[in-house]
Amino acid sequence: MQTTELDPTLSQTLTDAENTGLKLVIGTKNYSSWSMRPWVVMTAFNIPFEEVRIILGRADTSTQIARFSAAGRVPVLIAGETVVWDSLAICEYLAEQFREKALWPTNVAARAMARSVCAEMHSSFGGLRAAMWMNIRVGFPGKGRTPAAQADIGRICEIWEDCLARSGPHEFLFGEFSIADAYFAPVVMRFRTYGVSLAPALQAYVERVAAHPAVARWIADALAEQERSPAYDVYPD
Repeated sequence: MQTTELDPTLSQTLTDAENTGLKLVIGTKNYSSWSMRPWVVMTAFNIPFEEVRIILGRADTSTQIARFSAAGRVPVLIAGETVVWDSLAICEYLAEQFREKALWPTNVAARAMARSVCAEMHSSFGGLRAAMWMNIRVGFPGKGRTPAAQADIGRICEIWEDCLARSGPHEFLFGEFSIADAYFAPVVMRFRTYGVSLAPALQAYVERVAAHPAVARWIADALAEQERSPAYDVYPD
């Protein structure tokens, strides 16, 4: 078990985490794109939690994950007797439990659109995932440009352009940082790793997301990890 310090004072962070009763089980930060999403949400909105990091790709990984969820995947949120084992379900649970923090946009129409683009991200873009997996530590410029991945990149750019046209070119997808931005943060990581060429406004959005304190913290943690996965650290010819 590993505990991540979320505040300058670790003892206070642990006390707060105990008070909320929240434990987030995640995978290796360099590779686990699904874990990144709720972790960034909770960190960005100052929701204290205890972090449990399970190293992926080891002989006992499945056994370790099974201690927390029968689904066999991370992330998993444990809130007392409540267990939530899907990244989008975790974000929805947090939005319900911490309504005052406005994890979703407050405007009804914007909130509906934010949920729609997150759901699309959740269920689509298999070509991008297969050809351009997340690896924050390395650079694969020009790799992974399969027709399916290219089509996914085009659709993601359409989503971003539409959202930014509504919220403003210097904002996040719905103005203030929200679940939607956290949900696309792993895509931002991929675009940086694979050197995806973007229009200036979209490249600026990529840099804004990467520079957000919660995302930057995840990146720093990923870079500091010692675990390596040969299957994902070298792109096959």
